[in-house]
Amino acid sequence: MKPTRLLLVLCILGLLLTTATVAAAEMVAVASDNVNLRSGPGTKYKVTWKLGSGFPLKVLKRKGDWLRVQDFEGTIGWISSKVVNRTPHMIVKVNRKSKKRINVRSGPGTRFRIVAKAYYGVVFRTLEQKNGWVRVRHEKGVSGWIKRSLLWGF
Repeated sequence: MKPTRLLLVLCILGLLLTTATVAAAEMVAVASDNVNLRSGPGTKYKVTWKLGSGFPLKVLKRKGDWLRVQDFEGTIGWISSKVVNRTPHMIVKVNRKSKKRINVRSGPGTRFRIVAKAYYGVVFRTLEQKNGWVRVRHEKGVSGWIKRSLLWGF
C-alpha cells in the first residue's frame, strides 16, 4: 500500500474510533442530595462540591469504586460509584449569569404553550427524546418539553 493511501486509511480509522468513543461516553446521575464531589478517588480527599439529586455527570475514568467525572460546566472531580445511578437527567446549560429563563412547553415544539420556565442549572429527569426536544419532569412535579440544545446530560 502506498504511504499516502496508508496515511489516509489510518486517519479514517482514527476518526471512526474517536467518534465511537465520544458516542459511547458513559453518563451517570447523583442518586441523592448533598453528595460529595472530591479532589481524588477516596474519602481522604478534599470535598470540592456538594451535589444534588439527579445532577448529571460524564464519566471520564474509573478507579476501583470511584469515578472521575465532569459536569456541564467542565468541573472535574471524583465521586463514589455507590452514590450515582443510570437514571437519565439533564440540566439547563444556557443563560449563565443571567436572569433569563428557558421555556418548558406542553409539547415538542415552539407552537405548544409554555407550562413553566427554568433558570440555568435547574435539573430535570429525562423522560423521552423526540426530534431535538426532550420531555422532562422536575422533582416538584412540573413536566413538559424543552429544546435539547438548551440542556446538557442524558
